[in-house]
Amino acid sequence: MPHPDRLFPADPETRAIARELYAAVGGLPIVSPHGHTDPSWYAENTPFPDPATLFVIPDHYVHRMLHSHGIPLEALGVPRLDGGPVETDKRKIWRILAENFHLFRGTPSSMWLTHAFFHVFGIEERLTAASADRIFDKIAADLAKPEFRPRELFERFNIEVIATTESPLDDLRRHRKIRESGWKGRVVTAFRPDPVVDPAFPGFAGNVDELGRLTGRDTGRWDGYLAALADRRRYFIEVGGCTSTDHGHPTAQTADLSGEDAEALFRRVRRGEATAGDAELFRAQMLTEMAKMSTVDGLVLQIHPGSRRDHNAPLYAAFGKDKGCDIPGPTGYVDELKPLLNRFGNHRDLTIIVFTLDETAYARELAPLAGHYPALKLGPAWWFHDSPEGMRRYREQVTETAGFYNTVGFNDDTRAFLSIPARHDVARRIDCGFLARLVAEHRLERDEAHEVAYDLTYRLAKEAYRL
Repeated sequence: MPHPDRLFPADPETRAIARELYAAVGGLPIVSPHGHTDPSWYAENTPFPDPATLFVIPDHYVHRMLHSHGIPLEALGVPRLDGGPVETDKRKIWRILAENFHLFRGTPSSMWLTHAFFHVFGIEERLTAASADRIFDKIAADLAKPEFRPRELFERFNIEVIATTESPLDDLRRHRKIRESGWKGRVVTAFRPDPVVDPAFPGFAGNVDELGRLTGRDTGRWDGYLAALADRRRYFIEVGGCTSTDHGHPTAQTADLSGEDAEALFRRVRRGEATAGDAELFRAQMLTEMAKMSTVDGLVLQIHPGSRRDHNAPLYAAFGKDKGCDIPGPTGYVDELKPLLNRFGNHRDLTIIVFTLDETAYARELAPLAGHYPALKLGPAWWFHDSPEGMRRYREQVTETAGFYNTVGFNDDTRAFLSIPARHDVARRIDCGFLARLVAEHRLERDEAHEVAYDLTYRLAKEAYRL
C-alpha cells in the first residue's frame, strides 16, 4: 500500500504543513489539458483487453527500461513493422515485467504502476515473479467488469476534462461519436500539425496533398496551404472542442520571414528540394504562422521541443516511432524564440506555453522570458522530468524569476490512461511539499500557500488552456 506521507518533506514541521495543504487539494478534479490517450476508448467504451496490453505493450517507459537490460521488444509483444513474429501470449509478457520489476525501483514508472495496482485494482502485494500470475488474474477479472471500462474509470478518476492529440488529417470521428453519445465526460482534441508543417516528417509531401484534398484548397501554393491549415484548425474547434495546438519540433527555433521569402521557402519544401537548414527554417516560420492564426481563432500554442527522436536507428527501423528511443538534447530559447516573441510576445490575448527537456534552460532562459513576455507561460516538468525530483527542480529553478502565475499547473502528457491519477497525485504532493517549505521558512503565509496549491492543482490549467 502506498504510504500516505509519500513524497512529503521528511522534516516533521514541514511535513505537517504539506499534509494540511494536500488535504485541501488532493481530491480536486483532474484537469488533463494535454495528452495522448486514445479517443476511441471513450467513444467505444469497450473493455481493456488484458493486463499486458494495458500496461506493457503500449508503454515506451516500460520498453526502454527492459530494452536497456537486453530484453527484446519482440518478447514484450511490441508489433514489428515488417509483421515479423512477436510474443502473443499475454501472460508470458506479463511475467517478463514481473520478473524484472525490480529494475524500475526508484523510477516514476514504478510509482505509477504501483499506484494503479493499488488504487484501481486493490492489489497490495508487490509485483514479483511469484505474484505475477495472481496479479494478472486479478486485473484480468476486474477488466471484464463494467465498472472498469474507460468511461467508468474516467468518472471514477474524477476527470473533469481530458485532451487527446490528433493529426490535422484526422477526421475526428471518435470525438464526434463521443459528443453524440450523450455521455457527460468531456474529451477535447488538440491540433498537432507536425505531419504537415515538418518537412522531415515521414510522408510530408503526401500529407500536404491530403490536407488540400480535405479542405479543397490548393496546398501547392503558400496562401492556399496557410488557408488549409486555418480551415483544419476551425474544424478541430467545431468538431473536437479544440482549445490548443501542439508542436513537437526538434528545437525551439522561430522565424519571421517576409511574405516573399516565406513563399520561396515553401516552394523549395513543396518540391522536395529542402536542405536540412531549409527544413529547420520552415518549422521555425510555421511556429510564427501558427501564433498568428492563434491571435484569430484563440487556440493556445504549445511548443514541445528538444527531443532527439528515434535515436536508436535499428530499433526505429524495426518497430517505428514511440518505442522508448527518444533522447533529450540541449535546447536554447532566448535567441530561438526572439523572432516569435518580438512579433507576438506582447499580445495579451495570446498564450504560448513552452516546455523543455533541457533543465539547464529553466533559470537561465525560460523563467526570465516567461517573467517578462505577457504571452509566454511555462509548461510543467515534462517527459523525462515528469518525476518527483524533476518537479522539485522545476519549482526551485523557475519560481524566483517567473513566480507561480507564469506557469500553467500540471498536465500528464501520457498515453497510459491508468497512470493519470498517479501522475496528478505526484504533482500535487510535490507542489504541497514545496509550498510547505516556503511556509516553514516564513517566505509564504499559510493562507497564500493554500491559494497557490489550489491554483497549481486546478485553476491555472483550466485558465491557461481555456477549458
